[in-house]
Amino acid sequence: MAGFRSSDRGRQILTVQSVFLVVVVVVLSLSSSVSAAFNVSTLRFDEGFSPLFGHGNGNLIRSSDDKSVRLVLDRYTGSGFISSDLYQHGFFSASIKLPSDYTAGVVVAFYTSNGDIFKDTHDELDFEFLGNTHGKPWRIQTNVYGNGSTSRGREERYRLWFDPTKEFHRYSILWTETRIIFYIDEIPIREVVRSAAMGADYPSKPMSIYATLWDGSTWATAGGKFPVNYKYAPFVSDFSDLVLRGCRIDPIQQSPAAADCAASAAELSAAEYATITPERRRAMLKFRHKYMTYSYCYDTWRYPTTFPECDVIPSERVRFQESGNVNVVVRRRRSKRSRQVPAVGMGSGSAI
Repeated sequence: MAGFRSSDRGRQILTVQSVFLVVVVVVLSLSSSVSAAFNVSTLRFDEGFSPLFGHGNGNLIRSSDDKSVRLVLDRYTGSGFISSDLYQHGFFSASIKLPSDYTAGVVVAFYTSNGDIFKDTHDELDFEFLGNTHGKPWRIQTNVYGNGSTSRGREERYRLWFDPTKEFHRYSILWTETRIIFYIDEIPIREVVRSAAMGADYPSKPMSIYATLWDGSTWATAGGKFPVNYKYAPFVSDFSDLVLRGCRIDPIQQSPAAADCAASAAELSAAEYATITPERRRAMLKFRHKYMTYSYCYDTWRYPTTFPECDVIPSERVRFQESGNVNVVVRRRRSKRSRQVPAVGMGSGSAI
C-alpha cells in the first residue's frame, strides 16, 4: 500500500505482537505461582444458607443439585440469601458470574455483616460489584467497617483483568482475630492487619454472610448519574462453590465464649489462605499497582490523618491524587498542527 514499505508493515506487526505479549505476561504474572486452588470444601445451599428476599417472586433460583444459586433483579425486586448461622471469624467464598450487557446502577454484593443485630455498632466486610454503561467494565470495591465506623469508610476500588460476565471467578474473604484478606481467585488483593491503634474499628463481633443483587441507582454508577434501565432486565448473577468455614454461632446466642471458637481459630490460622506467601504478596503488589483506582489511604481530602493500618508505599502513593483517585493519563489524537498533546493527570469524582 502507498506510504508503507514492507519493513514498516513488519515493524507494525511486531509492535502489535509485542503489546499482546505484554498483556499476556501481566496476566500470567499475577496468576503464576498462585494458580493452585485453595483446598476447601463447598456446601449445598441448604447446608449453610437461607433465602433472604426475592424468593417469593421467583428471583432466587436454586439449581437441581442445590450447589448453585441464581439471583435476579427485575423492576419489581432484587434478591439475596444469608447464612443460616453467625460466624466468629472465618473464610467465606463463592464463585460468581456477574450480569452482562448494560448494567448501570446494578449492584452485586458478597459480604459479611451484623447490622441486623448491632444497628448502631455494626461490623461489615464487603465485596461490592458496581455495574456500568455499554462498553465500560464492571468496577469492584472492598469495604471494612468496625463498630459502626461508617463515617470512616475504608473503601478501595479496582478494575479487573478479566471479564467477570463471561465466566465464574472466586471471591473470598478471610477474617481472623488479627487480619483480613480479600482474595480474587487465589490472588490476595487487599490485607488489613489489626493494630492496637485501630481499636474498635476492627470488626470483632459475630457476622452473617450475605449475597445480594439490587438496585443501586442513587449511587452505584457515576454517583447516580446512570440509574438502572429496566429495558435490559432481568439482570442475572450466578453463585456457586459456596464456602463457609469458621466458628458457627447460634443467632440466639450471638456472643460466644473464647473457648467455644479456639479449635476453629487454630484450624483457620493453619490454613494456606491465612498466610500471604512471598509469591502471593508479589502478585498482590502487582495487582494493586496495575488495577487499584481508589484508596482511602491516599484520600487526604476526606481523611487528612492517615489511618493506622495504612501501609503507605511511596512508589504507590505517587500514582494517586489527594482525592484518593488514581491519576489518569489522557492522550489526545494527533492533529496536523500538533503531533501530541502532553499527558495530563486527571481524577474522577466517582469510581473509575
